[in-house]
Amino acid sequence: MSFTKSVDTKKRLILNQSANVLTMLNLGSGSMALILIMKGHASLAAGLIFLAAVCDMYDGKVARNLNISSDFGKQLDSLADLISFGVAPALLIYQSILFQYSIAGILLTVMYILCGAIRLARFNVTTFTGNFQGLPIPAAGCLLALFFLMRFYIPSVFFMFILLGLSVLMIGTFKVKKI
Repeated sequence: MSFTKSVDTKKRLILNQSANVLTMLNLGSGSMALILIMKGHASLAAGLIFLAAVCDMYDGKVARNLNISSDFGKQLDSLADLISFGVAPALLIYQSILFQYSIAGILLTVMYILCGAIRLARFNVTTFTGNFQGLPIPAAGCLLALFFLMRFYIPSVFFMFILLGLSVLMIGTFKVKKI
């Protein structure tokens, strides 16, 4: 094999995995957010949720622009999204605010995560037509992180309604145009 062909082959291998690398950065950011939540660094965790959103936005763009979309990438993206925009923001809100509402806080936290999983599973088994069905989980997770940053201006009981509302919106059947 010639040197040029070897370089071209390696370049193509790297390009083929570029979207998955961004997805893994999304997942890594969400995972790090979970660790920071457990360590009491909630504001840093919120920042990592936003970083995960940036990675999530670009992984799909890279895959489409390089024509490297795959079922594997789609599944990996959904798993990353469940952690970064489902589990991490829900635990952020629970650990910092909803813990004081005992079982109601726990149930709403779990419900948000379950609705996020349903939303992602529904997306994975349908053909994308340019519109999402229900609120995409990255939007819901980023909204939770944003509300967390505004927590000193929002009565804590409202966070129960915020979680409930975002949960319902994620599993809703209305159409959301992809931006």
